[in-house]
Amino acid sequence: MTELTERQKRILMLVVREYIETAQPVGSKRLVERYRLDVSPATVRNELAALTEMGYLTQPHTSAGRVPTEDGYRYFVGQLVNQVELPSEVQHTITHQFFQARHDIEEWMHLAASVLAHQSRAVSLVTAPHAEKARYKHLELISTQGRQVLMVLVLAGGEVLQQILTLAEPVSQERLSRVAEQLNRLCAGRSADEIATLSSRTDALENDVLTVLLRDMRAADERVSGEVYIDGLTNVLSEPEFTASGEARRALRLIEERSLLQDLLARTVMKSNVGGLQILIGGEGTWEELHQCSMILARYGVPGLVTGTLGVLGPMRMSYTRTIPTVRFVAYLLSDLIQETLAGGQA
Repeated sequence: MTELTERQKRILMLVVREYIETAQPVGSKRLVERYRLDVSPATVRNELAALTEMGYLTQPHTSAGRVPTEDGYRYFVGQLVNQVELPSEVQHTITHQFFQARHDIEEWMHLAASVLAHQSRAVSLVTAPHAEKARYKHLELISTQGRQVLMVLVLAGGEVLQQILTLAEPVSQERLSRVAEQLNRLCAGRSADEIATLSSRTDALENDVLTVLLRDMRAADERVSGEVYIDGLTNVLSEPEFTASGEARRALRLIEERSLLQDLLARTVMKSNVGGLQILIGGEGTWEELHQCSMILARYGVPGLVTGTLGVLGPMRMSYTRTIPTVRFVAYLLSDLIQETLAGGQA
C-alpha cells in the first residue's frame, strides 16, 4: 500500500480509536472537535477520502462517516503491539490473584480465563498445559467394583489422564498397587515408543495395563492442546455487532468445536515462540467463522516441557490497547508459575 503521511497516520489511528469506543461511523467534524486537530474539517475529510481509497477505511453510506476496514485495524494494531503496557496497579492485582491460587494448575486455568474475560470484556479461552511429547510420570490403579479398576496416569508436566479398565477377573487392591509400583519403576520419564519396548519384561496383568496407558499416551501426543477453559461468553453477545446477527454464534462455534480450535491453534500460535502474540483480524481469509471478529492469542509455558495457549475472541472493534497487554502479561505470568512449579530447574 501507499506510504501514509504523518497526518494520515494520526487521523487513521484516531478513526479506529473513536470507532472502537462508539461503534458509530466517524466523521471529520467530530475528529476536529474532539481531538482539537489544527486543521479544518475539509482537510480531514480529504484525508479520510484518501485513506478510504487506500483501503484502510470504508464509508457505509455516502452521507455517513468512516469505519475501519480489516487493513485499518491491522495498521492500528501494528502501531500498538509493542507500545502498550498494562498499568502497574493492574499487574499487581492480577499477580496477587495468581499468588493466592499457586500450585493448583486447574485453578490457574479458571483464573486466567476469568481475568482475561474481565479485562478484555470479550470471550477468553485458555488451554491447559500440554506436553509436546507425552512422558510417563506416575500411575495409580484403584479397585472400584468387581473387575473394574480406575487407572490414573500422570504425565510429566502435570497432565492427568483417567479411565475405567475392565479386567478379565477381579484383582485385589494389593496386587494392583504392586503392578503400579512396578510400572512406575520401569516407565518413569519414558515416552510411549520407549515404553512399547518393555512388554517382554512384564507379566500378563502389567501388559494389559501397559496396552491401555500406551493408547492414552499416543492419543495425548496427537493432541495440540489440553483441556479448554472458556469464560466471558455474555460479553460478546451484548456487543452491537452480534445482537442482530448470527456472527457471535458462528465465532463461538470455532472455540466450542474441538477440531476447529485445534486447527486454528496448530496453524497459528503453536508455531510461535512462548510469549509471542498472534493477532487474527477478520479470520485472515482462512477462518470464515471469524469474519467479524478478532482473536489475540499467546503461547505460554516451558519449551520442551509443557506449553498451552491463552487469548481472547471479540468483535473486530475490541479494545486492543487493553487486551493486547493483558494477554501478554497473563501469558508471562503463567509461564513463570509453570517454570517454578513444574520445571524444577530443568529448563
